[in-house]
Amino acid sequence: MENKLSNSTGIIILAAGNSSRLGRPKQLLEYKKSTLLKNTIYEALKVENALVIVVMGANYEVIKKELNSGDITVCLNQDWENGMSSSIAKGLNELSNLNPDCEQCIFAVCDQPFVTSSIFENLINEHHKTQKGIIASAYSETLGTPVLFHQKYFQELLGLTGQEGAKKLIKKYSDDVVSILFEKGNIDIDTEEDYRELIS
Repeated sequence: MENKLSNSTGIIILAAGNSSRLGRPKQLLEYKKSTLLKNTIYEALKVENALVIVVMGANYEVIKKELNSGDITVCLNQDWENGMSSSIAKGLNELSNLNPDCEQCIFAVCDQPFVTSSIFENLINEHHKTQKGIIASAYSETLGTPVLFHQKYFQELLGLTGQEGAKKLIKKYSDDVVSILFEKGNIDIDTEEDYRELIS
């Protein structure tokens, strides 16, 4: 049973935004002798037997050039300007093409610099332990990314529109949600000031 479960997690990194508040692609901000996006990919690839998909949109050509990893699947969301929901759908469709039997999927973003493979593994372990359908990260009195969804929610995730993100489902199905602590999960990079604080 373990083997079946272990090969059935998709990790979808949502990296399609145009970083409007920052004024330059946050995906390429230097961090830990790498970049924010590559750091997130690096941590996701440490998770055993996970399928890592990166959804890109704005600045696609520039960012893709920086990613030379054959271990990930990169897909372009042409509709990235329609908001987070379009990237969630793009990533999920890609996942179901690559692994139609995928039983669970984790959504992550590329601007949480303190994300680690152990956060991803804690989500998977908590799901196996509790059998709950949604495992979210808890920080700053909120629940958010990275967040794991069982496949029973895939159809509804595909039905999100506009700026709607996974939070809508976390609220709607609160009885089926448990959380893990993600210290520093509240730190994300939206502005130059955020970035300066991170590297100072």
